Amino acid sequence: MKLASLKTGSRDGKLIVVSRDLKRAMAASEVAPTLQAVLDDWPAKAPRLAQISALLDSGRAADAFDFDPSRCHAPLPRAYQWADGSAYVNHVELVRRARGVEMPPSFWTDPLMYQGGSDSFIGPCDAVVADEAWGIDFEAEVAVVTDDVPMGATPAEAAQAIRLVMLVNDVSLRNLIPNELAKGFGFFQSKPASAFSPVAVTPDELGEAWRDAKVHLPLVVHLNGKLFGKPEAGVDMTFDFGQLVAHVARTRELEAGSIIGSGTVSNKQGDLWGSSIDHGGVGYCCLAEVRTYETIEQGKPATSFMRDGDVVRIEMFDRQGRNVFGTIENRVTARKG
Repeated sequence: MKLASLKTGSRDGKLIVVSRDLKRAMAASEVAPTLQAVLDDWPAKAPRLAQISALLDSGRAADAFDFDPSRCHAPLPRAYQWADGSAYVNHVELVRRARGVEMPPSFWTDPLMYQGGSDSFIGPCDAVVADEAWGIDFEAEVAVVTDDVPMGATPAEAAQAIRLVMLVNDVSLRNLIPNELAKGFGFFQSKPASAFSPVAVTPDELGEAWRDAKVHLPLVVHLNGKLFGKPEAGVDMTFDFGQLVAHVARTRELEAGSIIGSGTVSNKQGDLWGSSIDHGGVGYCCLAEVRTYETIEQGKPATSFMRDGDVVRIEMFDRQGRNVFGTIENRVTARKG
């Protein structure tokens, strides 16, 4: 089933169930007011939502209405936890090569993870408001939402606690990152509010595309209407979601409604020429990656970060060409003052 949260003036939105084709929706207030309330009591509430989903998909839901992603919050407008990994180690390796820094061997065996701000997210069609001088970048990723996860859960146990899957634009302010990391205390100002896909889906909605705790579909990114990337999310993912969730739970319990991100989806490719969409590659899921290729091969980046009015579109289609999660479409609005 597919779940979303409508903007209603409430911080946590109003829970709705969305049809598989993303055309119709139905309120689920009689089951739960919000998605977090569902996650707090998943065994009791999920079957009732599945019944609404079946009605929608059969065309028999009398109270259905047209689904409009522009009216949506993030599925979880705020969350108890947002931890983002870097499961595609190829991306990390490229970025470090561009900086002339060796990558420790442990990066291939121990996931990188940072704890992001989760007190508020932006909606799938909301603006990214930032100063151009901060180096505005998008990062197209996959994320999962968990049930309660006990401390010390194994990767297999952690994978069983995954309740929902969604996409995310993990906005990064690249020009702020170096000074923050130099302090030795991690990201903060350089990681503003992220945007999530209009709907979150249960893993069974993905069918055969969900296996080994990974999503085996291309993640499609357009920048200003031009195809920018389409890497396979199930390829070159060094750490699957079970491993990522278990990593977070190593020293703490996770509460229902915790969001764990994959990090920027990235496939191993050849050189700058061969990796771009224009020259037969699968492209990229962030501007930083193409800038690293340019730095490695040409000595400096040529591609600029996002500017006022630029639009990034992030979506994923199944093998039949159907949009799975709805579309993230964020326009940059330059911060004033």
